Amino acid sequence: MERGGTGFVDEYLGYLLGQANHTLFKDFDDIVREAGLGSLEWRVLAVLESQAPISVGQLTQDVLSLQPTVTKLVQRLAAQGWVTLRDDPADQRRTLVAITPAGQRKVAPLISQAKAHETKVLAGLSATEVRRLKEQLRRLAQSG
Repeated sequence: MERGGTGFVDEYLGYLLGQANHTLFKDFDDIVREAGLGSLEWRVLAVLESQAPISVGQLTQDVLSLQPTVTKLVQRLAAQGWVTLRDDPADQRRTLVAITPAGQRKVAPLISQAKAHETKVLAGLSATEVRRLKEQLRRLAQSG
């Protein structure tokens, strides 16, 4: 739905980012649900997919959620065999989370579908525009 106005929200970055996020994820959320995952489960597995074990605290920041929510979720994902949990050898108060081979198998097809979906959504932009957009969004995210 196109607004076509020149009101506050039509120029407000927070609103525009929210609308862009909605456009990017509205159809993809259906794909995630069809795979038997919720959106937060998808984000957790996608974050863990390509990195070494990370703390629950870092994972909380990466998936944009609250620590108690992520803690409960990774415990459920561990019970399903999709992640492992272990004490951080450098700090026993912290728990490290890593994806398992089963978790990799669960998330790999979704990552491929996410890339294809992103390409479809961004088809109206040139490769240079997409690269610049992503660079600018990374800079904005890191400035906070």
